[in-house]
Amino acid sequence: MTSAADLVRPTRLSPEQWQARRSHHAERIDGLLGDQLVKRAQHGRQSIEEFLLTYYNFRPAQLRRWQPGPGFILDGAEPEEFGPYFVADPHGAVRLDAAGVLERRRDSVEWIYRLLSSTAARAPHFGCFGMHEWAMVYRQAPAEVRHNLLPLRLGAEGTADVVDQLAVRCSHFDAFRFFTPAARPLNLLQPTRETQHEHDQPACLHANMDVYRWAYRLSPLVPSELIADCFELAKEIRTLDMRASPYDLTTIGLSPIQVETAEGRAEYVRFQRDFSERAGLLRNRLVDYCEQALG
Repeated sequence: MTSAADLVRPTRLSPEQWQARRSHHAERIDGLLGDQLVKRAQHGRQSIEEFLLTYYNFRPAQLRRWQPGPGFILDGAEPEEFGPYFVADPHGAVRLDAAGVLERRRDSVEWIYRLLSSTAARAPHFGCFGMHEWAMVYRQAPAEVRHNLLPLRLGAEGTADVVDQLAVRCSHFDAFRFFTPAARPLNLLQPTRETQHEHDQPACLHANMDVYRWAYRLSPLVPSELIADCFELAKEIRTLDMRASPYDLTTIGLSPIQVETAEGRAEYVRFQRDFSERAGLLRNRLVDYCEQALG
């Protein structure tokens, strides 16, 4: 594992070393994507992998491409193998030009750093029970439902009854913006993009899934292995997100977490606490890399 502390002094990697890391990364991503194309053929665009590849703007080829991040000198390499921000030195080695990245993208890096830092500093709240997915279909006709190829486990009226009973406590704008018009006034918060730094909190499934978004947007200032760590966690989180949703997902092999019951809500929170801790570790690593890059 590479930490931001490695940025203090450059580490030289031989061709054998960096090529081994590159090969291992590609194999790992292939394993995480699995038979994604087969799943698309079987289930349309309902698979977990399909969601991550379409909702997040990072293609499989980009995810598979290995970059070492800052603090490494690669012997026997060519800059074009790693992207536009890598440069060669007079001795035939390649390194990341971190200053060149910041020259063009400082505002973006600072925005991400501020969001990650503020989220990490906020107290976690575990009382949402995944109602954001239910609010996205609240009081809708069948033809209007977002994933209308999948049936609702409790039907339209049963789904609405659960939302009315449990209330909606969603703090994440990118979930809230998909709420139905009838569900929006029910939410205890009214998050916006402008207030995202004030609302994202470390127990939120979507905020923790988005750690993957911020990791790849910081690339190449972070190593590809860290982006893969974030993708792997996002895949697990999205699986919980869909299992706790109002949809019947048995056709794609997912058993429901019945958050309409006390037992289901307790199970959801157990998963949520684990994901919050794991995402917190990844978020802190990204914060470290931001701080090193920004000086």
